[in-house]
Amino acid sequence: MSIRAMVVDDEEPGRLNLRYALADFPDWQLLAECSSTAQARAQWAELPCDVVFLDIQMPGESGLALARELSTLPYPPVIVFVTAYERYAVEAFEAHALDYLLKPFDDERLARTLERSRSMLALRQGSYGELLRYSLEAMETLPPRHLSRVTVRSVGAIESIDVDDIYYLSASGNYVSLHLEHRTVLHRATLCHMATLLDPETFIRVHRSFLVRRQQMQQLRVTGDGTYALTLRNGDRVAVSGRYVQAVRSALATI
Repeated sequence: MSIRAMVVDDEEPGRLNLRYALADFPDWQLLAECSSTAQARAQWAELPCDVVFLDIQMPGESGLALARELSTLPYPPVIVFVTAYERYAVEAFEAHALDYLLKPFDDERLARTLERSRSMLALRQGSYGELLRYSLEAMETLPPRHLSRVTVRSVGAIESIDVDDIYYLSASGNYVSLHLEHRTVLHRATLCHMATLLDPETFIRVHRSFLVRRQQMQQLRVTGDGTYALTLRNGDRVAVSGRYVQAVRSALATI
């Protein structure tokens, strides 16, 4: 039996990755690739499918909102949640018999997911919708977890970076630069968004454009009338704005 699938991911590399991966499984048919929940709804109205690979973290409406809506259908699709963020407590999916793919995933993990999805399809006319609704409600009560890895996508490559390797982050428009020991990596996320994902006990906001690992802070200096600079242990210097000076001084006192 051919299984019809849809991919919903706001980032093109994520959609391409699943497209190429599914091409190795001839019994899987990719019907649509959607970049938003709105596009997914429009596609679903024209051509429903059996399985939806659904990214959680998307601009505007999240994938979880679409999953809740699909769970109310008489014959809901099997949902495979796709995420790069461990803060969503991915073990909760397993605890509630739901499946997920943690980016970046390998061929073996995808194969297990596809086999599990095939098994779950047998429940579509029975308990799957109820199971999905119950699981989503349970997940919403979980406390957030802080990010431990960052998945960075570039043309033709996906890299997983350990948060422990990041010295500091700087804003670059809709991107953020991750400053590592010997290189800088550009990641598609805003600094404000990253600030919500990182542990505030580990990283401190020192400027609207900088987040710094506390253990990297070395010396705070006045550089002018109301301006400050923070020297890091790796020799780099970052600006400190007046509103964060006292927090920086307090943090330095505890190192």
